[in-house]
Amino acid sequence: MEVNGNQNISKVAKVASLKSWDLFVTQATNQGCPIVVHFTASWCMPSVAMNPVFEELAASYPDALFLTVDVDEVKEVATKMDVKAMPTFLLIKDSAPVDKLVGANPEEIRKRIDGFVQFIPLSIA
Repeated sequence: MEVNGNQNISKVAKVASLKSWDLFVTQATNQGCPIVVHFTASWCMPSVAMNPVFEELAASYPDALFLTVDVDEVKEVATKMDVKAMPTFLLIKDSAPVDKLVGANPEEIRKRIDGFVQFIPLSIA
């Protein structure tokens, strides 16, 4: 993979365990940062097809934390968040889910993330 500036560096963090999930959520909550999660599986073609879309969205919304969870690798998180189908997208604020979208629908997830991130007041640096 060729790196031009930081264009090809992923803006999506991969959740590797229930512990890393808890750390990501706690840290984002403490910073007032919205979280967008893509629950995926390597065998699920609609999920795989959404990966580049999700990467693009993550690059478009730098004020949100984008996470990806492979349900086969981190079953505990999928169970905890009541995810039963892939792909599932969760929008989380203050460690609580506020919206859920099941299925590969790039336009709808973009619309929901846009509304979700716009809704959150940005801190003035």
